[in-house]
Amino acid sequence: MPKRSGQRDDHESFARLIATIRELREKCPWDREQKLGDTSRHLLEEAYEVVDAIASGHPADIAEELGDLIVQALFTATIASEADGPAISKLMEDAAQKLVRRHPHVYGESKATTIDEVLELWERIKDREKKKPKKRSSLEKTGRTLPSLMRAEKLGVKARRLGMDWQDPREVLAKIREELDEVEHALNSGDQSAAAEEVGDMMLAVANLPRFLGRDAEQTLRQSCEKFVARFGEVERISAERGLKLTKMSPAQLESLWQEAKKSLEHERD
Repeated sequence: MPKRSGQRDDHESFARLIATIRELREKCPWDREQKLGDTSRHLLEEAYEVVDAIASGHPADIAEELGDLIVQALFTATIASEADGPAISKLMEDAAQKLVRRHPHVYGESKATTIDEVLELWERIKDREKKKPKKRSSLEKTGRTLPSLMRAEKLGVKARRLGMDWQDPREVLAKIREELDEVEHALNSGDQSAAAEEVGDMMLAVANLPRFLGRDAEQTLRQSCEKFVARFGEVERISAERGLKLTKMSPAQLESLWQEAKKSLEHERD
């Protein structure tokens, strides 16, 4: 494998970072008191901050948040190694070996020239390595640890590779309308439990619509959340200027104010 010119610097920087984390674990009261179970929340927070930085598109923010995530991952590994877990060097070596093992089309004799072929090969190797009892479904473990929105999209992608999926975005829209009708039917019958179940089915379909538009579900929803925050802020600004209280306004007045806020922000962009 060709070596990059900065590879030696990478090794030195990595060694310095691990040494710093170990020193803090020994000398800093906060770091010293952390338990392995305490690290889960911090890992999630740092991962989502990386996602947010990527969405912002600012290279400096992305680099900073990636650094924080790497620190937290290594801090977790340090604590795990203290509790009879693998040493960090062993953890890294095992991870590298796993990558080589799961890429036989790069490091071995297997052939895979398309993304679908690579993913199919990856899944076969994973199943062989785990040696677990036969699953009830090929999708049983897919995205189990992910937030539900991301898992819903991942399930759709996996189902597509296995031969089952909608053909185009209009088919997804038709499914969404079908589920929406079922929600309404359940509400009309007074069955809240059934209505909630049908809402879940509708959300599953909605989560898969962005990929038919070449978009990512999580980022699509994140952008809409930011748009909602901006519009609501404009509603608050307008209402404050006019001495209005949102909690005292009628639904019709609120809708009128919302539409005004939308137009105001659109004019700003123009």
